[in-house]
Amino acid sequence: MAELLRLDSLLSLGRPPGWPVAWRDGQWLSFADFSGRAAAWQQAFAASPGRDWALYLHDSFDFAAALFGAWHAGKRVYLPADVLPATVARLAGQVDGFAGDLPHTQQPLRPLAPSRPTRWSSLDRQAQALVVYTSGSSGEPVAIPKRLGQLFDEVETLAACWEGELDGAPVLATVSHQHIYGLLFRLLWPLAAGRPFDAGRLAFPEDIVAALAARGPAVLVASPAHLKRLPRTLPWQTARPGLRALFSSGGPLSDEALADCRELLGQAPVEVYGSSETGGVAWRRRDQPAAALWRALPRVELSCEDGALRVHSPYQGGGDGFLTADRVRLGADGFELLGRADRIVKIEEKRVSLGALERLLLDSGLVEEARVVALPGPRLTLGVVAVPSAAGWRCYDESGKRGLNGRLRAALAGAVEPSALPRRWRYGWALPLDSQGKTKESDLIARFDPRRPSARLQARSEESALLDIDVAATSPFFDGHFPATPILPGVTQLEWAVLFGRELFELPADFLRLEAVKFQQVIPPGTLLQLELGWQAARTTLSFRFSSAAGQHASGRIVFGGPA
Repeated sequence: MAELLRLDSLLSLGRPPGWPVAWRDGQWLSFADFSGRAAAWQQAFAASPGRDWALYLHDSFDFAAALFGAWHAGKRVYLPADVLPATVARLAGQVDGFAGDLPHTQQPLRPLAPSRPTRWSSLDRQAQALVVYTSGSSGEPVAIPKRLGQLFDEVETLAACWEGELDGAPVLATVSHQHIYGLLFRLLWPLAAGRPFDAGRLAFPEDIVAALAARGPAVLVASPAHLKRLPRTLPWQTARPGLRALFSSGGPLSDEALADCRELLGQAPVEVYGSSETGGVAWRRRDQPAAALWRALPRVELSCEDGALRVHSPYQGGGDGFLTADRVRLGADGFELLGRADRIVKIEEKRVSLGALERLLLDSGLVEEARVVALPGPRLTLGVVAVPSAAGWRCYDESGKRGLNGRLRAALAGAVEPSALPRRWRYGWALPLDSQGKTKESDLIARFDPRRPSARLQARSEESALLDIDVAATSPFFDGHFPATPILPGVTQLEWAVLFGRELFELPADFLRLEAVKFQQVIPPGTLLQLELGWQAARTTLSFRFSSAAGQHASGRIVFGGPA
């Protein structure tokens, strides 16, 4: 096991040049590679005016080098969760520039070939050098500034708690480094401990099995969203021996997912409770029935205020602590989470608990997951985004969407006044998730955009997907196209291919060109379409084909790219 290095002196003290820092596509990347890449980024940032820079990179090794390069150039780094147009537009008013894998329209900064040797000094631990964002699960993301000392102290706490169990094991991850949990667990802690990490992210359960089988003893950094989708059909017996430790954060792991972890992965995860505002707060490992309570991390003090948890932690801004929106039962041995305190809305002057409605929907047996959201408008109404169970899909197939809506409204009827029942329903194959595995309220509300078609995923792999799409006659895309004989515009078909392509695959930011696009047959209102998607990562090309009972309607390829 390597000596734990202070991250403020990571580059000034360093490790031997050949020390493995990461691996990419089977190739090891050394500390000399890391130091050289960080120098290239440091000189690029140093040559660029302005203090505040938004940084987004898919590759974790390149991201780590860019992050330390920016810090050593005296820059403050903003970490966006994605580079969607709305995110980039919001950031444009907050930062002086963009760096990394962003659309070329933002003229993102790229590393320079170092023109001189870099003399590294220690970083200023008091510098407010990082801005992270809340997940936006209950509203717009909020910027949270962090001092370097807060981050580095938290890494030392994590190492004190668990480094002895890891014994130098390398790190695999399903979560993104663009969030505080991924940043700490898959990058900063391994860098300090001298444990190498995978430069890529494991997007599918098949990737987890293959990586654990190939890598040997390894640490897996995951989220509940990934751990609750472990197919039993995969050869987990080949993966179990390769799992040294398992971490999960982003929300409590369900009992069903916990059972799958124990059976398929061979162990219960270390669940970490925290937030962007507070950093890590508490942990638990439910390897026995008595281990259900959350226990505070070292140096974290907890209290209860009007039923909600207040956190006093050196990893936050100080003051009177941070009052969370989590209701708890606090005891001498830890605390129990009782749900959110801020998910109460008023509908027709009636107080409605969104969490209670979600529990009733799950109890119906017709859905596997459900989120209730308050939809903006002249009159506040509730909407439900749900993933039907097998029984739910049978009801949908036999009685249509209206039939399933009715069954679920009946399940809620005894708990809420009729005027406050949800009025709008959306069904899909999964709740929308960001790269951290969290569901944001803004993404849920976007499911009610009339421009988004109703779609059902029939099959999916790393390289292909098959969807059924209901082309509703009420789609706004038929307006004016054409009044006498409405047909679906070709540009809309391209938009839908990209929309679902981005939800199912990790597509680069920039659209480059169309290839071999053909529109063979018009699509009238009410058509039930099949959309076949194929993703060739090596060529950054998304192929698409729309067909129905009437035959093939359109096909072609969409080529994407990113910064050179």
